[in-house]
Amino acid sequence: MEKYIIMGGNPLSGSVRISGAKNAVLPILAASLLSSGLTVIYDVPRLRDVQVMKEVLEFLGCSIEWSGSTMKIDGSKVNSIEISDFLMRKMRASNLVMGPLLTKFGSAKVSFPGGCAIGSRPMDLHLKGLSIMGAVIEEKFGFIEAVASGGRLKGSEICFDFPSVGATENLMMAAVLAEGKTVISNAAKEPEIVDLQKFLNNMGAKVSGAGTDVIIIHGVDELTATEHTVIPDRIEAGTFMTAAAITRGNIKIENIHLRHMEAIVAKLKDMGVKLFEEDFGVRVIGPDVIKPVDIKTMPYPGFPTDMQPQMMALLSIAQGTSIISENIFENRYKHVDELRRMGADIKVEGRIAVIKGKNKGSLSGTFVNTSDLRAGAALAIAGLGAEDATIVDSIYHIDRGYENFEQKLRGLGAKVIRVTETNKGMEK
Repeated sequence: MEKYIIMGGNPLSGSVRISGAKNAVLPILAASLLSSGLTVIYDVPRLRDVQVMKEVLEFLGCSIEWSGSTMKIDGSKVNSIEISDFLMRKMRASNLVMGPLLTKFGSAKVSFPGGCAIGSRPMDLHLKGLSIMGAVIEEKFGFIEAVASGGRLKGSEICFDFPSVGATENLMMAAVLAEGKTVISNAAKEPEIVDLQKFLNNMGAKVSGAGTDVIIIHGVDELTATEHTVIPDRIEAGTFMTAAAITRGNIKIENIHLRHMEAIVAKLKDMGVKLFEEDFGVRVIGPDVIKPVDIKTMPYPGFPTDMQPQMMALLSIAQGTSIISENIFENRYKHVDELRRMGADIKVEGRIAVIKGKNKGSLSGTFVNTSDLRAGAALAIAGLGAEDATIVDSIYHIDRGYENFEQKLRGLGAKVIRVTETNKGMEK
């Protein structure tokens, strides 16, 4: 089991480059199945989740070369429409191959996916949309089998009850080779969906409207290979912003799109954090006193649920009381008990968390356990702002979404090391 040992109290300084977005690259890799040629993707982050998606594509028959941050995918030899249960349970986003497989080959078989235990994320919207497009779907023995009636999906009008990111992406990919026109209403608006649209259109698809709540897709007969550079990860960028703030640091963040982060930036500025653009990046300066704020997580362009745990860690040292309303996932407060172990004063009632900040020096290092990806990032941030040493356990969760996290932190002056616990003790 790998852990972080973090010695807090060091203001971060220097510069850090943000990697390609985890939540953009995963659907793009799934979409590469739609081409039978060689697709080249740049700025691919080396994450556990990306490795799992690579294994999924290889299981289906793709030939993949991954060198540095460039991945080349040859989908010409895809020979399976079924994914092993073992791979599906490793990561929820593996369900994104269902739309591409179904629209290209006329059938697909997947098991119910795994992922972080942060709340209910059913596939109902995915399956309802595919059914509207003519897929015959059967669920049995933990698997979902789908067959396109007549061998090809049909363009349809689909309206979501909730703007699901995964369902929007899956149905976009399913619609690009469907017969006729598909309209997705109440679609998710995330920048990662805009990036997927760009990738699909570069392959020859006819998709418009990504970034709005109505996406229109005109089906085509085939797609060709292309090259694409993944957008920067806005959640990683936000995580480093909070790390700078909690340490009263002064850092430059490179490879960042501020327009994708307006809700995050607005709240940080309300808290007293200084942010201003510099050449090829953004300067972030943490204040001496963090001001309390209220946060409501909402679908994009609202405040992202993926930044809620990190902001809670930061608000635990604010001068005053803050309130967080978690409106996306009902079980995304598992980090609260661990923050309490570090001295944070947090009370939770349903989806509402009340954080009574204690200002600088209120957090104390201790042993904490990571329950999911963003909780792990939050605990690491809390450790940076705490007195003495913090040991963060189960950091494989962090590896799912942050590339070279401890190396990047050390490059900013943080005292953090990764250790492996063996029968002989702790080894670096």
